[in-house]
Amino acid sequence: MLQLRAVSDSDVATFFEFMQDKEQQWQAAFVAKDPSDLEYHNSHWNRILSDPTLTMLSIEVDGQLVGNIGAYPMDGALQLTYWIGKEFVGKGHATQAVSKFLEQDTRRPIEARSAFDNLASAKVLSKSGFVQTGTDMYFANARDAEIEELIFVLL
Repeated sequence: MLQLRAVSDSDVATFFEFMQDKEQQWQAAFVAKDPSDLEYHNSHWNRILSDPTLTMLSIEVDGQLVGNIGAYPMDGALQLTYWIGKEFVGKGHATQAVSKFLEQDTRRPIEARSAFDNLASAKVLSKSGFVQTGTDMYFANARDAEIEELIFVLL
């Protein structure tokens, strides 16, 4: 059974491990400049967890941590974000987590963005009721290039 819960210190360490997969970095595209920088990672999560304008939760399935999900303000809009560890991808956890998160956090509209070629994420968002409303160009650290990102909105 999938549950969303508060992020613990040990979760942050596992999130760092999840972030080390190069294929997932490429797919997500918009990651830290150096995902292998543990000091930056911990500092980033300390800021996230101490900021009352951000909501970040751990995703747990049958007692096992599989990822994180949350929302944060960006350019005047609320943005959805999530990450599922590679070994847990393709099992429906992202779709379930997004659904559960949207039941708990009813602020609307909410946006989500994905790399133009991240078909899995686009599918999760579409299944969750998001509609693609546009595109933007954004620098993707994982690809060291500016790429197109798809913009989705849930009203």
